[in-house]
Amino acid sequence: MFTVQTNPPQRIHPHKFTLWVAMGSIVMMFIAFTSAYIVKRNTGNWLEFAVPKVFWYSTFVIMLSSVTIHLAAKAFKAREISRYRVLITLTALLGVTFMALQLYGFSDLENRGIALIGPKSNSSASFLYVITWVHILHVLGGVAALLTIFIRAYASRVKNYSSLPIDLVSTYWHFVDVIWIYLFVFYNWIG
Repeated sequence: MFTVQTNPPQRIHPHKFTLWVAMGSIVMMFIAFTSAYIVKRNTGNWLEFAVPKVFWYSTFVIMLSSVTIHLAAKAFKAREISRYRVLITLTALLGVTFMALQLYGFSDLENRGIALIGPKSNSSASFLYVITWVHILHVLGGVAALLTIFIRAYASRVKNYSSLPIDLVSTYWHFVDVIWIYLFVFYNWIG
């Protein structure tokens, strides 16, 4: 007779599962947006314009913020709390900088005479505006989560070394970074 030893199944934490489901939904939404962009572009009456140069800078900023959140998670797991605090703060500041650069990019388009919304706007500019604003809102959600763990890092008297919160925020932050890179590539070379 043979004995088969089985390892208990590894279960994903419910919060991580929920985050992955939410991210899957967000991916589908951005795919739908960019698909609609392509379909609308091929119907005519499409204004061609260069994406604002500041979007290049914002792309660098959000990629740098992925590095800082990764280092923050490593610092937390190594129980280097002062380093963790600095890196979480820097990540949140980079997230806010990213959003400010995006808004500056919209201002640049308006200054070039490209109306983003309203009766004088063109579908191409409106699509860029709406898709980018939806992404900015997701980054804002990430900044709110960063601020939550930032406050917990400074306010907690009893130190809880559960890495779940930083793992969740880090995963989401890398996700919004990847979504922006997808959109940036789409705007510049595909769309």
